[in-house]
Amino acid sequence: AVKQLWGDGDHMAEINDMLSEQKAIGGEKAKSVWDLLRDRAVRWQLISLFLVVSCMQLIGVNVVYFYAYNIFTKAGIPPAQIHYVSLGVGTTEILSTVLCGFLVERAGRKTLLWKSYTVMALALGLLTVTLSLQDSFFWVPYCSVALVFIFIMSFGIGPGGVVCPLITEIFIQSYRPTAYVFNGVTNWIQLFILGLVFPFIV
Repeated sequence: AVKQLWGDGDHMAEINDMLSEQKAIGGEKAKSVWDLLRDRAVRWQLISLFLVVSCMQLIGVNVVYFYAYNIFTKAGIPPAQIHYVSLGVGTTEILSTVLCGFLVERAGRKTLLWKSYTVMALALGLLTVTLSLQDSFFWVPYCSVALVFIFIMSFGIGPGGVVCPLITEIFIQSYRPTAYVFNGVTNWIQLFILGLVFPFIV
């Protein structure tokens, strides 16, 4: 099964890791959310997961999607064609997430996250500038559109592709189902709060 998944080669180190993990948790039942929150042995994994999920919500991907229609309209794209550009944005996110799958082992998770967050922050900073100079030059709205695509591509290559498998990699088997529950609840609560607060910020 391992050869079928990863191809030919010596995978004994990975198999030994799986066997030692299976032996370590031998017969242990899946943990509850309360166990996850109380256990000091997984405290740093839980904090890391919380921070990465929070950064995903607070980096502004939802805001970019919210303003994308206005940005595309200002760039002179006819309203009837904007849904094609929006489809292009979604396709860009999917393709960059797939690309992340190929890059993650070569570049490393931490590198992909830091570099992607840096590019995303720069893209948002420049997007703020181009939106305020929207009517100054005819080419500025096109820069805004390009920055939206750069932002979405960076999101897919970094947090969009790295965060999902992270849970499997930092938690042992008995904690994984609970960690996925914690991840989902945290993600949706933060999205809910962001949705409530965002109109007042605007």
